[in-house]
Amino acid sequence: MTLLTNNGASSSSFNHQCIYDVFLSFRGEDTCMDFTSNLNGFLNMMGINTFMDDDLPRGEEISAQLLEAIECSWILIIIFSENYASFTWCLNELVKILECKKNDQMVLPVFYKVDLLEVRNQRGKFRKALVKHEEKFKNNMKKVQQWMEGGFI
Repeated sequence: MTLLTNNGASSSSFNHQCIYDVFLSFRGEDTCMDFTSNLNGFLNMMGINTFMDDDLPRGEEISAQLLEAIECSWILIIIFSENYASFTWCLNELVKILECKKNDQMVLPVFYKVDLLEVRNQRGKFRKALVKHEEKFKNNMKKVQQWMEGGFI
């Protein structure tokens, strides 16, 4: 199976054994009960194998199982929502997803009740969340820099 990148070119550097067709990255409190669960249900109904992290234990650090699911998915969908950047779990997923994008995995951003420019330019609630993370992780600024420099699509 050949993965087509956004420009239609065949991927040469992405060669993982894919377990999932689609990985969904989302802020549960913002979207899980409506948009994300409906999207997941629809994709499953269409025979598309998805991964949602809602059954994994929560914590500051992202689990190896989650990293593997990201690496082993054909398409990575990021559902940006109002509070996506306020949760370090989401930001850690985003960093991994953007690493995979460099290896030609397809990344599809969805902007759920949030403006693309607010996300891309790290303004509004996205900026406020990053400032809070700077305060919380002042002893680990490398992590915060990774989130800020990773780019929000």
